[in-house]
Amino acid sequence: MPTWVVTGASRGIGLAFARVLCRRGERVVGTARRPERADELRATGARVERLDISDDASVAEFSRALDRETVDVLVHNAAIGEEGPGIDGLVAEEVERTLNVDAVGAVRVTRALLPNLRAGKRRTIVALSSGLASLERNTVGGWYAYRMGKAALNMFLRNVAAELAPERFTCVLLDPGWVKTAMGGPNAPITPEASVEAMLGVIERLRPSDTGRFLDRHGRDAPW
Repeated sequence: MPTWVVTGASRGIGLAFARVLCRRGERVVGTARRPERADELRATGARVERLDISDDASVAEFSRALDRETVDVLVHNAAIGEEGPGIDGLVAEEVERTLNVDAVGAVRVTRALLPNLRAGKRRTIVALSSGLASLERNTVGGWYAYRMGKAALNMFLRNVAAELAPERFTCVLLDPGWVKTAMGGPNAPITPEASVEAMLGVIERLRPSDTGRFLDRHGRDAPW
């Protein structure tokens, strides 16, 4: 039975990943910054572990909790972001905070869990990106910090995909679409579970030759 690690699994898309995977009988480790408030995640049957991806000490503690355990699929889901102000009101510290979570957080967790992933059979790393990270599609501006954070995440995954390709790792970016979450808002047309079901279909079809790709939830190449 493969083991999945899903970051930011206490709500939204991460919680949907835990629900769907646990219903399928998969082994899931779901992380939350405040496990004591993660009742919905715990109810899925997932193992709940504390993790703040923006904090080195927290990532180190999480790594120790998974010491010598195999991990088959790592899903980088944890992220923050909002539309935010235009350039005149942009606050550098808020941009730095978003970059630290949305991009550097994935660096911390990937590096910490590499021994676990190397011990697994699937050696798959999936990072949830966004259409807002696409340079090609950005013709309207806005969402400065979030766009920058996800674009940096894209480059990190493309880089690590190239480095780990000789070890038969499969590292991909997925755009879940506009999803009805706290970030996506109530007008979003896609439910978290519908998005996750589609993305899992893509993940199950992945091969090492797909490493480095940026795909939408239907498995089509997304514009960079």
